[in-house]
Amino acid sequence: MYEHQLLELQQRLLYADMENKKRSHELSSALDEIKSIVARRMNMTKNHTGELKWKELNLPRKLPIHLTNIYYYLPHLREYEDAIFPNVIFGQQRTGVSLVMGIPTVKRDKQSYLIDTLHSLLYQLSEEQKKDCVLIIFVAEVDAEYVKSVAESVKASFPREVQSGVLEVVSPPASYYPDLSSLEKTLGDSEDRVRWRTKQNLDYSFLMLYAQPKGTFYLQLEDDIIAKPDFIESIKSFAAQQSQDWMVLEFSQLGFIGKLFKSEDLPLIVEFFLMFYKDKPIDWLIDHLLWVKVCNPEKDATHCEKEKSKLRIRAKPSLFQHMGTFSSLAGKIQNLKDKDFGKILLHKAHNNPPAKVDTSLKIYKQYTLEKVYKGQDCFWALAPVAGDYIRFTFLNPLGVEKYLFRSGNMEHPGDKLFNTTVEVLPADETLRKELIHNGSKFNYPATKDGYLKIGAFENGTAEGSISQAIGRIEAIRLSVSSDSPVWAILSEVLIKTSEN
Repeated sequence: MYEHQLLELQQRLLYADMENKKRSHELSSALDEIKSIVARRMNMTKNHTGELKWKELNLPRKLPIHLTNIYYYLPHLREYEDAIFPNVIFGQQRTGVSLVMGIPTVKRDKQSYLIDTLHSLLYQLSEEQKKDCVLIIFVAEVDAEYVKSVAESVKASFPREVQSGVLEVVSPPASYYPDLSSLEKTLGDSEDRVRWRTKQNLDYSFLMLYAQPKGTFYLQLEDDIIAKPDFIESIKSFAAQQSQDWMVLEFSQLGFIGKLFKSEDLPLIVEFFLMFYKDKPIDWLIDHLLWVKVCNPEKDATHCEKEKSKLRIRAKPSLFQHMGTFSSLAGKIQNLKDKDFGKILLHKAHNNPPAKVDTSLKIYKQYTLEKVYKGQDCFWALAPVAGDYIRFTFLNPLGVEKYLFRSGNMEHPGDKLFNTTVEVLPADETLRKELIHNGSKFNYPATKDGYLKIGAFENGTAEGSISQAIGRIEAIRLSVSSDSPVWAILSEVLIKTSEN
């Protein structure tokens, strides 16, 4: 009897200790928030649009601490109070969005696919879509130098998305991970594979906990995928069509790629993962959670699958395709492909006005400039050098209202146009002569041959409207001002006139 009472007392003390820690974190968070508000008010007149500094940010602790049972599943965390709070390498603390996307990434022996994956996900996203989502890159490594190198690579490739808050990079404290050196081998897996999948389960759990308070839905992705251009709209549309309660919407049939959860369900899901993180892979654990929720042991497997299908709903066609060959598990080659993904369209067609097209670039194979202009295929050329151009000369001068030129595509997102300007040639010869001799009377600089520089490529895309004061336009030219280290793809050309 005394032993039972002592055990009960011990449990109560442990619970009280955890509650005290929880209240301590909440108070700390409140104090941090007050400090943050005061600091913002003191610095309201300062310009905060400069470069983000490379440092660990002292942010309010927003990780949901209601999962007090985490200390039972990971008892070593009792010794490290801050082990479940991430190192935020950079991020704007964006919350209140519709969609949070999580990408765990680790150091690979052979090849990293992360930057290509980010290009694919951000490719063709509208500004409105970018404002309503956040993409969290979780560098699941404790090597500070490696984490910093990944963050610097992301920032160099996507400076605008980093500064606006679309992209965040976080990493775990070293103390988050338990000792993984002496795990029990299960399922006939090798020691290395058991260690790999166990750490992977912990990585997913950490990322989900960090992402949970940021938005309405959470989308689990991987660092070696490509996405269809309209994936966000497709996900929102499919979720809105569901008439019954669900737990997982699947937008890929592979592993743990393209799985959508309601953020409110993540605490329960993570707790289940942590109960069995040493026992099975993550996709199996999800299936077991669904079994626990709806399957009746007194009924057969067919009934169980039918009930699970009400909670886990598959969307077709798939929106994400696995592209990586080298697994994050050393020595493992995986040629996994989602057969429901289909062939990805690498160009976008528009009804452009009749024009003659020409370029100084050396064209690759059959990917001609005429094809992208007519919407039949993309244009692909060898690496541009300073002075190269792409030109569209209209058969009749036109009043052009808007233009859009997009370089790169889903399979070759890095083949973009860099340091390239958009120039227009006014049809009025008198105006052209005046521009050549006296410079531009508009707010655009003029070239020696009478073109006006009206825009430039930023992150692979040039888009804008044209002042009607310029009058009718005879030609549009894309002019390259410096040598490029990569080939160039033009995947979309839109020239909108009052006629089309």
